[in-house]
Amino acid sequence: MALAVRFHDQRQCEAGASLRDEALAGFAAKTKQISPKFFYDRRGSELFEQICKQPEYYPTRTEELILSRAANDIAEIAGQDANLVELGSGASRKVRLLLEAMHPASYLGIDISEDFLLSSTRRLAADYPWLEVHASCADFSLPMTLPDGFDGAHPLAFFPGSSIGNFSPEQALAVLRNLHELLPAQGGLLVGVDLVKDKDLLEAAYNDEAGVTAAFNLNLLQRIRQELDSDIDPDRFIHHAFFNEAESRIEMHLISPQAQDVTIEGRRFHFERGESLHTENSYKYTPASFRDLAGSAGFKAVAMWTDPRELFSVHYLQRD
Repeated sequence: MALAVRFHDQRQCEAGASLRDEALAGFAAKTKQISPKFFYDRRGSELFEQICKQPEYYPTRTEELILSRAANDIAEIAGQDANLVELGSGASRKVRLLLEAMHPASYLGIDISEDFLLSSTRRLAADYPWLEVHASCADFSLPMTLPDGFDGAHPLAFFPGSSIGNFSPEQALAVLRNLHELLPAQGGLLVGVDLVKDKDLLEAAYNDEAGVTAAFNLNLLQRIRQELDSDIDPDRFIHHAFFNEAESRIEMHLISPQAQDVTIEGRRFHFERGESLHTENSYKYTPASFRDLAGSAGFKAVAMWTDPRELFSVHYLQRD
């Protein structure tokens, strides 16, 4: 089954050195922080799959609902010759809805976690034997290229889960510009975007009662402990997530309830009591504000779908 997937290594898989560099820089910053892309080792990816199943976490099931209703319209806009490129590879129901509506000749999954990427693309290859499956190990926040054969086939890039919200508006603009350069003329970008809504609903989604999001957040420290020379103890931190209304974003932090020192690669870092490591932002948009952002990156808004409660949106954009 492994041979069913054509693998393309863009030399961005080996994130160990990058994790080291970013951990050392982030822990030394005035406000301690680290990129959320480091959540997604194998364990982190598995925990995120569990988060998506929690009753409080509306984004996944709401985006699936939107896609189930819009899949045929999406396929019609994309056209019969469109290949499908998924940013953040998964074997979830979302991408299957598109595969079954579009019936593309080729699928390309892109993810920074090689193990998770190969696992998910192999499942798709096994479940869709008619589909030519490719896997590209890359960080889609950086400039990328498409494998031979994709750039001339009017690909549709699928960027689900409101992952665009993990970037600040300035970073999101850079990501969208990278995707604009990745796609050929008339290429499409289908992107899920979480919408501004009630604060209580937002905060519940990132503080599920089962504690899966907390485990996901704390796993980042476990990854640092396992992959780097570090004595950091995840049990000495607690998960905290809240909605920052002024910035229109959910913030996730790991709080140190007591003063403590941790070492990473021989360097010592001090946490005051109550000090946090800022691990993630999740920005929320209005439909108009996201269309403006996409327009600044060179995309034309073609269509948008939302759910009856207007919790979430899916935008079809086209490269000029």
